[in-house]
Amino acid sequence: MADVHAARRERLRDRCGALAADAALVTRPANVWYLTGAEPDGAALLLTRDRVVLAVPEEVPQDAEGLLLQQPEDVQRLEVPPGADPAVSAATAAARYRVAVLAVEEHDLTVARHRAVAEAAAPARPTDLDRAVEQLRLVKDEEEITALRISAEIADQALGELLESILVGRTERHLAMELERRMVDHGADCAAFPVSIGTGTHAGLAGHLPTDRRVEEGDFLTVALGARYRGYGASAARTFVIGTAPAQWQIDLHAVVFAAQRAGREALQPGTPCHEADRAVREVLQAAGHTEAPPRPVGHGVGLEIAEEPRLGPGDMGKLDARVPVTIGPGVHLPGRGGVRIEDTLVVRPLGEGGPELLTITTKELLAL
Repeated sequence: MADVHAARRERLRDRCGALAADAALVTRPANVWYLTGAEPDGAALLLTRDRVVLAVPEEVPQDAEGLLLQQPEDVQRLEVPPGADPAVSAATAAARYRVAVLAVEEHDLTVARHRAVAEAAAPARPTDLDRAVEQLRLVKDEEEITALRISAEIADQALGELLESILVGRTERHLAMELERRMVDHGADCAAFPVSIGTGTHAGLAGHLPTDRRVEEGDFLTVALGARYRGYGASAARTFVIGTAPAQWQIDLHAVVFAAQRAGREALQPGTPCHEADRAVREVLQAAGHTEAPPRPVGHGVGLEIAEEPRLGPGDMGKLDARVPVTIGPGVHLPGRGGVRIEDTLVVRPLGEGGPELLTITTKELLAL
């Protein structure tokens, strides 16, 4: 992996050259991870033409579990005293190395922190690195996709085990905690995001935080989960019904969301506008009389962050590239009754390679549990 991270840093150096900058200061944790394979809490990375400096708080141990801090020989570790800002320490190092133009991630810095970095880097002139690293992260290599594939397998396994247990009478909060534990038991670093369990009237709500509501016969049960594996996390959502047989309105609503989600998946092709998947999903939902105001994007990219570029919303004008992992996750919620949400993580692939690669494979059928 050291060679992979070194190659990524060279690509960032090329981006800095295009910005007329001779160094970059990277502070966004996912970007530090992408460029070094390490994510010590609060770390900052200074990348000059001939140096790689990782500024790390002294209290972070070099072998801290989960940090993957296997520091390559060309990465210099700069110890930062307690209470000091690693970004400011890295900027001070930039001044010491006589950097003339320092590109910083302005979107990740507060105004006060940006001012402190600029003062420490003087006489270097700060400029905006913008989202250069996020753009490099957009298209994944096969090693990254393998990590996402394993992440999805872990979540699928944990969910499959939960569905085989007794659910009636258990609370949303307890089920969410059990899923997070099961994912870690199966090799996850942690949950990629807080597990969401929605039952009854809560089912189908996007981003629902689990409560002490108990699962009852006849409920819809919506589960949204993702495992983080070696830094990478996929995302999935499924909706089931509790009891021997679903009601007709539950069958009909699930069928509509299922069809909409399939339409979105089929729209994932290299070169296709990002808003096309959203349009395909929304056409199916609107034809069945379901609208959403304001409309939520039907999906987004995943990787080192669970919601990253690209966005798949009605106003997103970019185009999809091959090897970009994205989610497709439409949902419909009927106030006072509940709803359905179905989400998958897929990797955009050309038709010649079989089309979109589905990573989350737990059945999307309306199972009665």
